[in-house]
This record gives sequence, C-alpha cells and structure tokens, in this order.
Amino acid sequence: MPKKGITGHDGWVITEALATALVALEQLPTRHQPRTHMDDIRKLLAAGSAPASVNLHLAQAKCRLFPDLDPAVIYLEYGLGDGQG
Repeated sequence: MPKKGITGHDGWVITEALATALVALEQLPTRHQPRTHMDDIRKLLAAGSAPASVNLHLAQAKCRLFPDLDPAVIYLEYGLGDGQG
C-alpha cells in the first residue's frame, strides 16, 4: 500500500515542527519575536490540528525543549489542568 505524503505521517511531523518553532520563538526577547510570523504559525498549527489540541501540542513541545522543567507546571501554563493534556 503506498504511503500518504512523503513520510506517511507528514501532518504529524509538520504539526510537531510548527508547535516546536512557536514555543522556541516565544522564548526570544519580545523585541526580537517575529510576531506576524508567529501569528501565521499559530494559524497553520490550528488549521492542521484537531479542535482544541493546539495547547496540547504547544505544551508537549515546551516539555521537549525544556526537559528540566516540571511537565505538570507546563501543562497548567497551557490551560491543561490535570497535567496530562
């Protein structure tokens, strides 16, 4: 059976990349954040994600980028109250 797209899971790869990029850009000093591009990344992320899952993707990305931080705190930061998404 032929795989869909290039990798067989292109949508997932793109979603994870967009979430990771957005979280990384948010760490820049405010004056260096490319807000227009960040807004566009957020729109692309929302368009390619299941409804209401954007915050989950962002929390997971932040957990990957900052493994020393408490995941429960990160999930709360993104409005995911039980720390599990």
